[in-house]
Parts: sequence; C-alpha cells; structure tokens
Amino acid sequence: MRRRNKLTIILAGLMFVMFIGLFIESTFSFRNYGLSSVENKAQAVAQTVKHGLTAHMVNGVMENRFFFLEQIKTITEVDDIWITRGDNVIRQYGKGIYEEGPKDDIDRYVINNGRVQKIIDEHLFSKSSFRITIPYIAEKNTLIDCTSCHNVQVGDTLGSISIVINIDDLKEEGIHNILISSGLAFLIMVVVIILVNSIIKPYINIFSSVKETMQKAHKGDYSHRVEITSSLKEANEVAQWINSLLNKLNKTLNEINGKVKLFLHDNRDYNSEPLISVRDAVDRLSDIYKFRKTIELDSALPDVYNRLSIVFQNKFDMTHFNFLEVDTTNKRISTVLERGGLKCDAIGLGCRASLTSSLVNSSQFQNLCPMRQRNSGHYLCIPHSISNDLELVINIESKSEEEHNRIRETLPLIKDYIDTAKPEIFSKKLLKMVEETAQRDPLTGLYNRKYLEESIQTIVSQAKRTNISYGILMCDIDHFKRINDTFGHDVGDTAIRVIAETLRENTRESDSVIRYGGEEFLVLLYNCNVEYVESIAQKIRISFSKKKIDGGGEIFSKTISIGASIFPQHNVSFWKCIKFADIALYKAKE
Repeated sequence: MRRRNKLTIILAGLMFVMFIGLFIESTFSFRNYGLSSVENKAQAVAQTVKHGLTAHMVNGVMENRFFFLEQIKTITEVDDIWITRGDNVIRQYGKGIYEEGPKDDIDRYVINNGRVQKIIDEHLFSKSSFRITIPYIAEKNTLIDCTSCHNVQVGDTLGSISIVINIDDLKEEGIHNILISSGLAFLIMVVVIILVNSIIKPYINIFSSVKETMQKAHKGDYSHRVEITSSLKEANEVAQWINSLLNKLNKTLNEINGKVKLFLHDNRDYNSEPLISVRDAVDRLSDIYKFRKTIELDSALPDVYNRLSIVFQNKFDMTHFNFLEVDTTNKRISTVLERGGLKCDAIGLGCRASLTSSLVNSSQFQNLCPMRQRNSGHYLCIPHSISNDLELVINIESKSEEEHNRIRETLPLIKDYIDTAKPEIFSKKLLKMVEETAQRDPLTGLYNRKYLEESIQTIVSQAKRTNISYGILMCDIDHFKRINDTFGHDVGDTAIRVIAETLRENTRESDSVIRYGGEEFLVLLYNCNVEYVESIAQKIRISFSKKKIDGGGEIFSKTISIGASIFPQHNVSFWKCIKFADIALYKAKE
C-alpha cells in the first residue's frame, strides 16, 4: 500500500511539473505570438504613415498631415500616433504649428541613433499597450529625393513616427486561450493519473505482497503468504505459484527439522534460519554417516577410539583430551586413549563424572573435582553410557577460558559422534569379551588351549623377529585322580584353582599361563634362558607344595611335576617343544 501511494504521489508530482511547464510555455508562446502580431501591425501602420507623409510632402499638401494622422488613429487598437522632427528639420523649418519636436527620451534616442525602439507597457488588471517608434531616414532614389527639400544628407534622420497600440484585447484572448489549454491539460493529466494508477495498481499490490513475503522468508519466516487480491489473471497465478512453493518449502523444512532432531544433539534454534539450519544439519549428518561407515569397517576397538581422536583434533580443534573406560560392575577404570595425559588420579581415586553420571565443568565451581590437582586449569569431563556395565568418560583440557567456552559449545556435536560410535564400541567390546571368554578357562580364568592354538603363530613370528626365547613349562598335579576319588570333584576343582593361583603368583605379566587340559597346565615364559626356566619351575613346585587345600573338613597338600623345554633352542617347531616339555613332565613324575 505504501509503495502504491508513493508511486501515485510521484506520478502526480511529475504530471504537475509537466503541467506547470506546459502552462508557462503556453503563456510565453501566446504572449510572444501576440506581441509579434502587434509589432507587425505597428510596423505596417508606421510604414503606411511614413509613405503617406512622403506623399503629402511630394504633393505639397504637408499642411494637411494632421487630418491624415487623425484618420490613422481611427484604425482599431491604435491609441495614439505622432510624428517628430529631427534637429536638421527643426533648424530648417522650425517645430511647425503642431509643435512636432521630440516628446520624450525615446523620440530623442530614435532621432539621434536612427534605430527602431519598441516599448511594451503590460499590466495584468489594467490597460496594456505596445509602442513602436521608427526613424524617418533621408533617402534619394528615382521616386524620392529628400535632399532636394531638406538640408540633409542621405542617411540622416529626418524625424520619427511613434504609434501606440492597445493590446488589451490580445491579452484577454491570450488569457482565455491559456485557461482553456491549461484546463484541457489538467483534465488530461488527471485522466492519465487515474488510468495509470488503475493499470499499475494490481502489479504494485502483488509486488508489495511478494516483497513482504520474501523479506519474511529471508529472515526465516516461511509462514507468510502473498495476498491474492488482484483481478489480473497473471498476477494471481504468480501469487499462487509463490504460495505453493512456500507451502512445500515450509512443510519440507518442518519435516526435515523434526527428523534431524531425532539424530542430532543441538542447542541452536532451528526456527531462526531454517534453510541454513537444515544445510548445517545435513552437513553434520553427512560427516557423521561417513564416520559411522568408517568405524564399521575397523577391526578392533582401539581403531574406533583413534577415529574419535582424529575427529576431536581435526574437526573440533582439540589438542589435550583422554578417553577412559569405566567398568561400572567391577568398579575399574582404565585409560584407553591419551592425548596429553591425565591431570587427575581417576585410576586410583575414581572419576567424579562417572560417579555422578553428570558433566563435570570446571567453570561451574572452583576445584570442582576433588580427584584433580588444585587450580589445574580448565577442564570438562563428559560421561557417556555405552552399556549397563560400561561407561566412556571423555576428559578435555583447555589452555584458556576462551577455548574452554568454545569447546563447551561443541558438546552437542561431540555427543553426536559418541552416540554414533556407541554401537560399534559396544559390539567390539562385546566381541572382545566373547573372544576372551572363548579363550579362557571358566574354572580358573586362565587362558585355554584355544588361546594357545590361535596365538602360536604370533608367538613364533615374534620370537623369530626379535630373536628371543620362550621357556615352556608343562605342569601336572601328582595323583590328581585320588583327590576326585577321595574328596569328590568339588575338591578337585578347588585344587585346580589353587594351582592356577600358584602359577599366576610366580610368573610375570609378560608370561602366559594356560590350562592345557584337566589337571595339566602350560606356562610360556617370555624371553628367558635355561637357568631362569629351572628357577621358575622350582619356585612353582615349592610354592604349590606349601599350599593348603580344604577337603571339606580335612586339610591336605599336594605336589606337582614339571617338565620344561626352550623354544627355539630345542626345536624350531613350537608344538614339538611343547611335546618335549610333556615328555619331560612324565620323566619328572617317574
């Protein structure tokens, strides 16, 4: 509406300026045309008077000139007419009986200079007149010889003739014509304004509505629609197309936003800039999808954690962070990835984020986490539940408050990636547990023969690559059948657990203890020589002989026999070395 009114005002102003210009131009045109007509008429009368006086002079009836001039005055619109003698004529003949000397300065100017003078005396509401004074120049030709009667030379001014013509009729006619022309021009102007306004009004309305709708859409409001009020078919079609497009766009954006919120964690308002928000959300979903497809192909859990660390470093610009796995059932915490190291004793004292199952933010309270060093900088610890008995804690350190605040704003993005990785972390963790369970003896918790069969190739390759030796101990409880026969199989299982405990107590973490079958156990001693193998074997034998076994009211002790070999000194085949240790075991029993 404002645009239409503005355009109407501009159009009216332009037409008004044109009208004023036309009025002024018409006024001056009529005036100039009228004055030109009057001047021509005055020139004609003056020349008539001049020739008439010349004729009077030639015919010798100059004394009758007064009558002649009076007759000229009777011509319509001629108010006055007079003649004036020049100085040469006055000296020769005097001023005459009619006192024909110069009446005013105009007469004197014309006589002295020999030039025509025109004077316009205009008044809007009173009498207006036009005066012309022309010089009477002495000439000599076949018809007229002024020098024969006057003591003058050719070209001298003999006198002047002045005529005053009334131009009131001309003025009235001009005003009348101007008023008619102006009225017609004004009428045409009004008609043009009305026609133009009526023609462009629908287009202005549709344009204003489209502009308002697009302005709101540019600001993220897609609910506004173009008003369909025009009688023009084309304008209505444009409005309908735009409204249909906005309806589809608004519906699609709402659906996408609704679905995006199911997959992404975000603290931004999706209604502020829907298109930009959708674009950003699609970009994030695309990145997360590529991340998910990548970790699905990773074979082990450490690979998944390494992928997450790459995202933290490259996408979130983090340099100091750590991943902690929390076994909520057994209350154990282990560091699975370090970038910069922990600044707290979460392994020994526990983790506040895990204990409270809530975000630990150093900006919430000074020295918020009691497990950390006092005044140890800015940090965030974020717990993420992976399963009922597994939790992942993300520890992030910041160098400054600005960096800390920036990282806080990325927490929803971090959660997106953690949630995406959660199924893979859980499945790979579960797979690892299943594999470990399949490789462990349920009674003792030691590795079983399956583990040995799957690990032997690795052991052999490592020994060859690093040129190290493995000591192989084959251990067996002496007269184990008597325990089962005398005390029962429960006590036999207890004896099995006791020997397993003894083997663990007397070996290193780098060594492997395997329940080979029944009451037989295999110990793989990493990087050792003959003396060390013998010393460990004796240590195990003596330690087990001192163990007390509860036989259900009767306490007893047992002994074990041990056979040994060394790989690859005794044979380049690991299995043959095991066989040698088994043979040595039977010799020890004998």
